[in-house]
Amino acid sequence: MKKTNIARKYAKDFNILTRLYQIYALYILFIPIFSLFYNFKCTRNKNLEKKPYIFAANHISYCDPFLMNLITNRSLAYMAKKELWEVKGRFGDWVATNISRLGAFSVNREKLEVSTIKTCLDVFKAKFNLCIFPQGGIRKNKKIEEINKGFVVIAKMVKADIVPVGLTGIESYTWNIFKRKTITLKMGEPISYKLSEEEIIKAWREQVANLTGYELA
Repeated sequence: MKKTNIARKYAKDFNILTRLYQIYALYILFIPIFSLFYNFKCTRNKNLEKKPYIFAANHISYCDPFLMNLITNRSLAYMAKKELWEVKGRFGDWVATNISRLGAFSVNREKLEVSTIKTCLDVFKAKFNLCIFPQGGIRKNKKIEEINKGFVVIAKMVKADIVPVGLTGIESYTWNIFKRKTITLKMGEPISYKLSEEEIIKAWREQVANLTGYELA
């Protein structure tokens, strides 16, 4: 696959094949392997409406996209850093091909581009949900610190409420089947996109801190 900055995707790119690939990757590859070393504890919000949301979680590992698919049990499109499409060699080709199949599209973390907004609009046109990690990168220090405010701009543009998600237990990896760790996934309450930017950020930070037990910094 030619590695380019795949920032622009269309509604037709988020389809049943995308969802089937996500299910395959989660239940045939990820869970069977990681269940040898981890237990999974999910607390979902069963009162969510049957409409697309923006699911926004703290970011603690490379496994987080799979964990988000597990906790939401919904069709997802993922915002991923553009550098993932710029890895060289055959491994880079493999990464670019498979993250695209999973429903990921690239984003410039330094600047919210028009192509990103258009893709997000098409995500919701396809009735998919959007997965975002507002911290902008993996944070293992168990603190909810400064975040990228772009997810608020996107929420207001696409008119979608934000559901906070807290992920814990895989801040460091373990490969000992005799000392299995527990990965805990918790879903919070929807935050209305109609609130002010400051109110949305405050609510997200507080909910994620409560869901994870992390420190608000």
